[in-house]
Parts: sequence; C-alpha cells; structure tokens
Amino acid sequence: MRGRDRPEDFAVTVVVPCLNEADNVDAVYQEIVEELSGYAGLEVLFVDDGSTDATLDRFRTLAERDPAVSYLSFTRNYGLEAAFSAGYRYARHPWLLHLDADLQFPPAEAHKLIAKAMEGYDAVFGIRVDRQDRLLRRLASGLHEVISRRLLRIDIPSGGTSFRLVRTELARRVVDLRLGTPYFMAALPRLTRNWTTTPTAHRARRGGEPKVTVRGLARHAVELFMSYSVRPITFAGVLALFTSLCALIGAILAVLSHPSAAVLTGIALSGGLLSLAVIARYLVHIARGHPGTPQFLIQEANIPVRDEDRLYAAAPLTGQVSIMEHAS
Repeated sequence: MRGRDRPEDFAVTVVVPCLNEADNVDAVYQEIVEELSGYAGLEVLFVDDGSTDATLDRFRTLAERDPAVSYLSFTRNYGLEAAFSAGYRYARHPWLLHLDADLQFPPAEAHKLIAKAMEGYDAVFGIRVDRQDRLLRRLASGLHEVISRRLLRIDIPSGGTSFRLVRTELARRVVDLRLGTPYFMAALPRLTRNWTTTPTAHRARRGGEPKVTVRGLARHAVELFMSYSVRPITFAGVLALFTSLCALIGAILAVLSHPSAAVLTGIALSGGLLSLAVIARYLVHIARGHPGTPQFLIQEANIPVRDEDRLYAAAPLTGQVSIMEHAS
C-alpha cells in the first residue's frame, strides 16, 4: 500500500461523460468548481459521446472562459464505457473523479471519497445512501448484484457506483487492457485489492432525460456476466450433457412409442438451444477482444490527443498538436 497522500497536494481531474446534456453542463461545472477548486489542482474534463444537442457548444464556451476546462468530442456515439475510458486516458492530474452529468451524486460528496483515499487507498467507490431512483431501477440493481456477486462470483464492489475516485495511473492501466467489455468495477479488482467503498448521498436527476434504459441495463448486465465469469459457460456445458442424455432416452422411448418421448425431446431441444446461446455469447466476447473497430475516435478537443484516437491523424483538432505529451 502506498504512503498516505497529503490533502494540500491533492490534484484531481473530474471526468464528466455527456450525451445530450446541454441543459446540465453549466450546473455540473458550477458545482464542481464551487466544491473542488480549493485543492492544489483541478481539471474539469468533459467527454461528449456524440451528442446531437448543444452539449459541445457549452463545452467550448466554458473552455474559453476557464483554462481548467478540457473537453473531448467523439465522432459518433460510442457508449458510456468509451466515454469514461477516454476521460481516464486523458486526465491530467494524479487523481480522477468520475461524475455523471445528471448530478445525482452531488460534487460536495467528493470530499468523502477524497478523505477515504487519503488513508492510502488507490480507488474509492461511492455507495448510494437513500437512493433516489425509481423502484424498478432499484429492484433491477438488487437482482443484478445477487446474480453477479453471489451466483457468478464476480469480484465487484458491493453497491459500487460510477461515482468513484481513482488514481489516474491505475485507471489508465484498466483502460489500456482494451477489454472487449470494459466494465471498470469488475476490471479494477483484477489489478489490485487496494480499493474500498464509502457511503455517499444521492439525489434525483436535476434535469434532462435519463440515458439509461431497461434494455441498456439488461445488455450491460449480460456483458458483465459473460465477460467476467466462466460459470455461465460451465452451466451451458453441463446442460448440454444433460439434454444430450434426454435426447438419447427420448429417442429410445420414441422407438418404443412411449408418450414421454415428446416431453424429453422438447426438454433436449430447449436445453440445447439455451446452451448454444450461452456459448455464442462467449464467442461474441472473444471476438470483441480482437483488433477491429476502435473503442472511440475523437473529432474535436482542446487538449492534445494521440494520433491513434483521431479519425484523421493528419487533420488538426481545435488548435492541437498530434501527439499527446502528458498521457503518452
């Protein structure tokens, strides 16, 4: 474990992924500055995940007014994982704080994460107290945790959220793994045990439309289950053996014209298809781990970025050089 950091030397980059959050950008910036400008260093790094509203315009305006504001804008919508991965890669300060643009986690709560980190931890995850989400969302989260932690034995922080404070060097190590499914809370415990959690306040979304859907949550859960546990494919193998036995018995009973033959044949067919579906999902995960479509591409930024993260490496971004110096 590292020695304890000194609060007076603490410098942090606040990474704020955004998708059509034009109505919230100014409020997020204002709260961050009011709460965290007293530390030794502060950078507010906005990441535009292909917004179609005035989100990027708000970034430009803030950046012109405040040199502490940085931004990256993607060529299209790549998803939340890509947005925070880009922010983590290009954060300038030794610590980074992930803060969602909906302000459900008040920036004032960051002091709790920072105080815990100063005890010597490399990562601190916020745990929602008195969660201000709809009942269906809370129930879905509870079911998600039971399946992932208890049934599949995936090592993730119990109750952990995207509101987290992490050493930038460690966060970059996670991003640079270039996993097919960059589920940060499951990937980080594979690199270190030096993390913890702490209770934080939670509030209702301030404005704009929620970006998380039931379909998105389900997809995200399946990706976690299949990418970070071998139990589903082990179950699929056992099920395949069981259904093969059912098919064999069903075939014998069919020859004998026994009425149970149809039932056993149906069980065999259903189980076999389920096993095939699970195995196919694992193949998708393996395919994602091979070089192919980049995790994200940047079309505009007010900080230097790597050529590999640009759509056209020879074309200048907004007044930028082509090679990133502080994150190379």
